Amino acid sequence: EVKTFNKLEYQLMKQILVGFHAVQARLRVDPDSLKSVYFDPSRRDRRMGDFLKQAEEILGERLHAADAERLHKLTGHDRHQGVVALAEKMTIARTITEVIEDLEDEQQKPLFLILDGITDPHNFGACLRVADGAGVNAVVVPKDRSASINATVSKVSSGASEVMPVITVTNLVRSMKEMQEAGVWLIGTDDEAQKSIYDIDLKGSIAIVMGAEGEGMRRLTRETCDELVRIPMQGVVSSLNVSVASGVCLYEALRQRQAKVAK
Repeated sequence: EVKTFNKLEYQLMKQILVGFHAVQARLRVDPDSLKSVYFDPSRRDRRMGDFLKQAEEILGERLHAADAERLHKLTGHDRHQGVVALAEKMTIARTITEVIEDLEDEQQKPLFLILDGITDPHNFGACLRVADGAGVNAVVVPKDRSASINATVSKVSSGASEVMPVITVTNLVRSMKEMQEAGVWLIGTDDEAQKSIYDIDLKGSIAIVMGAEGEGMRRLTRETCDELVRIPMQGVVSSLNVSVASGVCLYEALRQRQAKVAK
């Protein structure tokens, strides 16, 4: 029988993972942290079949059939794709200093994404997905102005929240200055900047700084950046969604870094 937990019990004990991407990402990186995985046996398509083959081999008795009503009780909604997991929370976030030192040992230049004031979980999850795809080493967020990683973020990120280090800092500006002292160049995004993201060198140790949609970066955050850049806009809209803007900047950094390696 499937035990149901109230939201407080989940927050205190475990983490809910919702959907194929989130659960399969955890299966890959830390299967032991999955305590119970529930699936809808009425869903008999190929995607569910492939998932069950993988899950049965790894999970054994931790894999349970559960009808749609029970899955709804576990998640509070019906957007679960027929797959829900109860897992121990992973501790993958480290300090900024540790990330930089580890990369120095490997002779790699760090690539950070700093999110200032991204409080919408859908935007946050999308930013994590983009960051993972572009090879970001860690995402840095302020403690008091950021969405937290929850089931929505996990689902929207397509599992990236399970593997991407998210470093929460008490004082964002102070942490940015510490990054500068460690040799990280801080590049903020601003619609009024003179240079575009395509005009600057992104091959070194850098952090891309994104502000909230509409408000942008806070004043002290903007003033702490080493350089401000804009994304060229040719149409009638004045700005991009923050996750799209993050993708434009991060993939330009990835393009430049791959071109450097190719040479």
